[in-house]
Amino acid sequence: MTENDIAAEIVDASYKIHTSLGPGLLETVYEVVLQKELRERGLVVNRQVAVPIVWNGTSFHEGFRADLIVADLVIVELKSVEQLAPVHARQLLTYLRLTNKRLGLLINFGEALIKTGIKRVANNLPEDSRQEDSRQAAKTQRSTIVKPPRSPTVHRTSK
Repeated sequence: MTENDIAAEIVDASYKIHTSLGPGLLETVYEVVLQKELRERGLVVNRQVAVPIVWNGTSFHEGFRADLIVADLVIVELKSVEQLAPVHARQLLTYLRLTNKRLGLLINFGEALIKTGIKRVANNLPEDSRQEDSRQAAKTQRSTIVKPPRSPTVHRTSK
């Protein structure tokens, strides 16, 4: 699976959880439920992963903790706040750079509508990778669509 395939599963699972549980619970509740949902979908999900920081040749294990890392490709940073702040996306981008990962999702379960609470953050992920995935999906769809036969055209003449 690509980063984009994994992200699609994460977004779908987040939508399912948000519609079922609603906003307003603690972040950790959404974290454990999302981990369980993604694992049931066959994804490897690690929770509260300690990521060390290296500074001037010294490794600090108190660097940060990633809420979820899915399939060792996508970092998921969860929030349960009224509204995301710009610093949240910058924080996730820093996490991506430090772990050398290319895609992260910032998901705020505190929003009334989950679609307004999801932000995609990329770190050197080719811009056209989403387009390429979309083109491939469209090509697959086109090849599986069976068009109905055309009905014969009936011409009426006036009397």
